[in-house]
Amino acid sequence: MITTLAALACAPALAAQNFRNDDAVIRRMYAEGMQNSQTERLAQVLMDSIGPRLAGSQGFLSAVDWLAQTYESWGVTVRKENYGTWRGWRQGVTHMELTAPRLQNLEVELLAWSPGTNGRPLEGEAIALPEVADSNAATGFLRTVRGKFVLVSAPEAMCRAPQELERFARASTVEQLRARRTQTLRDFAARAQRFGGFGQLHRRLEEAGAAGIVTLTWSNGWGVNKIFSANAERIPTVDLSCEDYGLVWRLASNNQGPRLRLTAEAQVGPAEVPMFNVVAELRGSELPNEYIVLSAHLDSWAGATGATDNGTGTIMMLEAMRILKAAYPNPRRTILVGHWGAEEMGLVGSNAFATDHPEVIENLQVAFNQDNGTWRVEYIQAQGFANAGGNLARWLSRLPSDMTDSIRLHVPGPQGDGGSDHSSFLCRGAPGFRLQSSYPEYRQYTWHTNRDTYDKIVFDDLRQNATLAAMLAYAASEDPERVSRDRGILPAGPNGQPRSWPSCPPVRRAYPAR
Repeated sequence: MITTLAALACAPALAAQNFRNDDAVIRRMYAEGMQNSQTERLAQVLMDSIGPRLAGSQGFLSAVDWLAQTYESWGVTVRKENYGTWRGWRQGVTHMELTAPRLQNLEVELLAWSPGTNGRPLEGEAIALPEVADSNAATGFLRTVRGKFVLVSAPEAMCRAPQELERFARASTVEQLRARRTQTLRDFAARAQRFGGFGQLHRRLEEAGAAGIVTLTWSNGWGVNKIFSANAERIPTVDLSCEDYGLVWRLASNNQGPRLRLTAEAQVGPAEVPMFNVVAELRGSELPNEYIVLSAHLDSWAGATGATDNGTGTIMMLEAMRILKAAYPNPRRTILVGHWGAEEMGLVGSNAFATDHPEVIENLQVAFNQDNGTWRVEYIQAQGFANAGGNLARWLSRLPSDMTDSIRLHVPGPQGDGGSDHSSFLCRGAPGFRLQSSYPEYRQYTWHTNRDTYDKIVFDDLRQNATLAAMLAYAASEDPERVSRDRGILPAGPNGQPRSWPSCPPVRRAYPAR
């Protein structure tokens, strides 16, 4: 069942904010969150001053300390929980130029955990990964790469955003370009397979003495690429913008002698940097051993400053706790905020917390997780819990209508949105829900990209989301009824077979060996 929460109103609108009741706590929260918001100040420090928060980096550790100090300054109990280690990485200056057949600065990103160029410029010919007949021919090509930069990704025929092309071009043009791209990607995957696949290709180039590896992971938008981690450990791996990669590829493919010069400062290691979850707490006054958890991951990729993945979630839950401390300092149940480490590495921090704190899992009333960027919350599903919809609807019906009029509630829900920290609760049978914002533009332009920066945050929405999270925590804390853990029947998967409840992966407490 999907319902719009405007239908859940339990009283006529009162005042401009459309309060549905005379709940003094809700009104204090609204005033604190909407009129005295600290989201801009907090976000500016996290994104601009601290910056990227790659697991194992100094940026992540600085963010951990800043969160702890911020909570302490508000009088909120906080702890840094060490759950393991990760490999360190520190990036310095990175720039790349095309030096022949002409000079041009290129837009470049060094991939996470890539080595640098040992303090000096590294220059060499740029060559495109060729089509080879078989693995023997692939081995022959590898003997020619020493001292060269190898372009290892499929080029894009066009770097325009698809929705703009579809709006302005002829349908036949759109279809021709789509077919061309599909065929190019298919052919290139087959090309890489003759080297053992993309991961093995990178390592074989490293062993063959290539100067560096050049990639393209375009995100289907103007000037935006996904920026992940390197496979090679001894030679630098960089990602070029769609436009610049296409330029170098065309020069190489037409035998016009492109040369690249890369300067990249990077320190890989130490091998075991301590990793933390930051956990803030308002202790319950009546039911201290029952829990509400507000959840967001703190780490990010290093291609930008992680503003919407997941700086906005981090600030949302930080600000929610500030609102709770001001308006509801003695909750009925214990309220925790978890800022998780290494979510981008596979939900590592939240999975460790759930393993290390079985008492929280056993006595969890609800966890609310947020992890998909700016825009106001618009969708909550009950994640397959058959009877949780009653609690969710009851909590939401207490909130002002301008907090909920955009939210769809899906009960019991298809449980089809895994891949974030709510899954660490869900796989243990505990009610973990997502406070979801709009996905399409986020996925295209900011999710894991080089454009995920402060300027993309919509603070009106972030202010509302933080206030919403605080109000939901309050309503869940006061609810006389525990959330039922009865499981509904999940819909069939793509193969038509019934889906089973997700299982929990093993906890990873260190960077995996190669």
